[in-house]
Amino acid sequence: MASTSLLLVLALALCHSSANGADPSSSHNPTQVPTAPAPLPNVANEFLQSHNQARAAVGVGPLKWSEMLANSTSRLVRYQRNKMGCQFANLSSSKYGGNQLWSGGMAMTPRMAVDNWVQEKNYYNHTDNSCAPNRSCGVYTQVVWRKSLELGCAQATCVKEQASLTVCFYDPPGNIIGESPY
Repeated sequence: MASTSLLLVLALALCHSSANGADPSSSHNPTQVPTAPAPLPNVANEFLQSHNQARAAVGVGPLKWSEMLANSTSRLVRYQRNKMGCQFANLSSSKYGGNQLWSGGMAMTPRMAVDNWVQEKNYYNHTDNSCAPNRSCGVYTQVVWRKSLELGCAQATCVKEQASLTVCFYDPPGNIIGESPY
């Protein structure tokens, strides 16, 4: 919670300086060296690396981490945990592509969640862009969708239900009927 408050304070400070005509990226000190962006948290790196490994395996370029998408998924998994008994979210009206995973009884790492989605590759036939009968391939094809450029994910632990919920958003969304993912 403290980190959320700190981020809010930093965001407000940047908005305030921009609103007052100050450009936060400009400098009056010519010797000041621009700073590199802060490194991603370990969880974000794990989600991103797992996705990008699956994408590289089929010749698709890497995704970039989006704080905006991560914040959206974070709000969604907290809502599902707190108000919906840790059930799957309805993503049908989302403007983003989405994958979700519900796991009962054990903690789910980001890599485990992505590996679970990538297992659908076993049923996907790239030659004719089809999935084996009575199988699903949509979460795999979203992971490797070549036109998706950004990723944001979050997880929630649902103590009462002894489960966890993982949600990832992709922008632009994938799984367009009639299009091959790569």
